[in-house]
Amino acid sequence: MAQKSHQITEVLPGSIAEELNIEAGDRILSIDGTEIEDIFDYQFLIQDTYIEVLLEKKNGEQWLLEVDKEADEDLGVRFENGLMDEYRHCRNNCVFCFIDQMPPGMRETLYFKDDDSRLSFLQGNYVTLTNMSDHDIDRICRYRLSPINISFQTMNPQLRCRMLNNRFAGEALKKVDTLNRAGIRMNGQIVLCKGLNDGEELEYSIRELMKYIPNLESVSVVPVGLTKYREGLYPLEPFNGEEAGRVIDLIEGFQKQCMEKYGMHFVHASDEWYIMAGREVPEAERYDGYLQLENGVGMLRLLTDEFREAMEEKRGRGELPDAGIKEELSMATGLLAYPYIRRMAEELTEQCPDVRVHVYPIKNRFFGENITVSGLLTGQDLNDQLKGKQLGERLLLPENILRSGEDVFLDDMTLGELEKSLQVPIYIVKSSGREFVQSILGR
Repeated sequence: MAQKSHQITEVLPGSIAEELNIEAGDRILSIDGTEIEDIFDYQFLIQDTYIEVLLEKKNGEQWLLEVDKEADEDLGVRFENGLMDEYRHCRNNCVFCFIDQMPPGMRETLYFKDDDSRLSFLQGNYVTLTNMSDHDIDRICRYRLSPINISFQTMNPQLRCRMLNNRFAGEALKKVDTLNRAGIRMNGQIVLCKGLNDGEELEYSIRELMKYIPNLESVSVVPVGLTKYREGLYPLEPFNGEEAGRVIDLIEGFQKQCMEKYGMHFVHASDEWYIMAGREVPEAERYDGYLQLENGVGMLRLLTDEFREAMEEKRGRGELPDAGIKEELSMATGLLAYPYIRRMAEELTEQCPDVRVHVYPIKNRFFGENITVSGLLTGQDLNDQLKGKQLGERLLLPENILRSGEDVFLDDMTLGELEKSLQVPIYIVKSSGREFVQSILGR
């Protein structure tokens, strides 16, 4: 079997690698005689103050480099991808999988289903554990990798097999016991599906997950996302407002128990439940430091609180615009955040009456109107629903509406194309209450 190697794509200026004449195109074969599986092996092996690096140059020569350095000092190289390995494809066929509900004809990368525990540490992805071998678990425990984000869905092994369409899905839950014994920090997620893992099943799952406190630091409960492309898939239905209220009541009941017993709220309902139930999102203290923010838990509370703090600071410093400085602008967002964005805009214009802000809710006609988050809006929906509207001098859009690091929407329309069609300058705003204020008043 050929020795595994990792091609270097960049050498940082002034780095150890540059001093050693390492170049882009060279390949690292091993460190201290140990073959490198991925980025975690690499980061673990370079921690010592003395290491030996076996390198294969572009011309095929092999160099054994002796490196004296500071503890934890990096060599200063970059690789083909951040993982230093191929991404692992998901082995499940979950009844709630969002990728199975994607329309045809989109970019190939959007259809890739990953279930790679390493991406949990690198990018915060949630994994089901079904793709993890005993070797993977051993490495997590040996390297003390934390936290790992786990998609539990249910603690009922038989139901988990059914929901993930994987006969090993129930058995995989035993890996949580190993991680817990090793003291590995974890966060959990339950994608709630009506008639499957809700009600008594949800209550059972939360009770079972509480046994892993404090290593399991939080669990979020999010409603299943249902697009209009579900023909031939498992028959799932959206939750209504009354059902959302029952989910919240159950979760808040457990929050009280956990707070009394462990000093933490532990289990959290995502913002969507509160919007569906017509209730105000909880106060900041209930979110335990916003551990599940990327899962849509507490995002609206944090946004609102940051906005009001920023407005108070500007008012205290006398930085609110003088009367007579007039401007008209617009904002667009998904249906989920719209009531909060509109309220913030109204509060701002009450204090700055010469600033006029139009806030437009955008229905997701591309995926279906059950999808209400701004991060899944497309350029075409924005274009169709903003055409002919009062947009003012500029249009503000949230940054999660674009593909990460690119000026492209999910449907491949570019920001420039939308700007040209709507005939208005478009500014991208970070998802922060302070940025909201600054983007309107600070230009």
